[in-house]
Amino acid sequence: MTGSNRVKLKPGDTIGILGGGQLGRMLALAAARLGLRCQVFSPDPDSPAFDVVLNATCAEYADVEALELFANDVDVVTYEFENVPSAAAMVLAARRPVLPSRSALETTQDRLIEKDFVTSLGIRTANYADISSLATLREAVLRIGQPSVLKTRRFGYDGKGQVKIRPGDDLERIWAELGTKSAILEAFVPFEREISVVAARAADGQVECFDVTENEHRDHILKVSRAPAAIPDALADEARDIASRIATALDYVGVLAVEMFVVSGGPNPGVLVNEIAPRVHNSGHWTLDGASISQFEQHIRAIAGWPLGKPLRHGHVTMTNLIGDEIDGYEQWLTVPGATVHLYGKGAARPGRKMGHVTQVSPLPPRQGRN
Repeated sequence: MTGSNRVKLKPGDTIGILGGGQLGRMLALAAARLGLRCQVFSPDPDSPAFDVVLNATCAEYADVEALELFANDVDVVTYEFENVPSAAAMVLAARRPVLPSRSALETTQDRLIEKDFVTSLGIRTANYADISSLATLREAVLRIGQPSVLKTRRFGYDGKGQVKIRPGDDLERIWAELGTKSAILEAFVPFEREISVVAARAADGQVECFDVTENEHRDHILKVSRAPAAIPDALADEARDIASRIATALDYVGVLAVEMFVVSGGPNPGVLVNEIAPRVHNSGHWTLDGASISQFEQHIRAIAGWPLGKPLRHGHVTMTNLIGDEIDGYEQWLTVPGATVHLYGKGAARPGRKMGHVTQVSPLPPRQGRN
């Protein structure tokens, strides 16, 4: 981003947020603490982010008139999820700065384009292949091997839009059930653990990374995150360096998360990049209570043109997602010493729906040998 078009907000200015889920809600709360207003645009009338802002727009992303009116009311636009239609981002970008940029959004919306981008930086990923037909799937399975994972190139999250392929599986049936002509096949990675790095980048190129987080998924949905990850310092340094390189190569402004696999066996131990999330991320929720600055405030600072904070972790931190009807037990968490409960204000507790989370911080032991 050139100096002539950098954003520099002042207290009282307004940030437009595309998407009204819990991430938008927490972004708006972080902005309010800094004296910045937010307006949320979402097609869902029950969006939980609507509850914490004064002004909201409930309209479809294809509604050009609504987008234009929204742009007129804000000073900069950001988003809480990566599946914002490119056409909507284009309409907004013609009127207001959109951060992170539309080019970063387009790179990370498509799994194949994203993988090509990451490998172009000399960063390792699982072996992969472009799949556009049953014939290309059969050829790729022979080359990449089994087990492997077939994914839609776009619009997949929390395990949706993907299927694991095992020896003996009916490829014709799997291809038909996936229901797309645009997919990617990835080699299955026998990983030791899953980790992520949440990084923030400012328009001037400054990058600040939070501590590496270790993630535990259940039924393809993040259940528990722990910081710091139980990995050697050298691997943690490598993971943070990868996230920094990706943010810089994208000319990114804001917070992103890079999900990675730790592979310790075989001839090439280290980390492999799985996915990039161009937004604040569930695995960074621990920063709300476990660090000197949260990922949400860091994102707001970056898109406002304000200095980034140096994130300092307060201790060993565990974040537990409350999924589906687990929300019914929120009162039990309120009695746990050291636990902080975050409820998202959502309606029905459907299976697999993230309803809230709990953060627990164990203070670091006092340093020894000091007077």
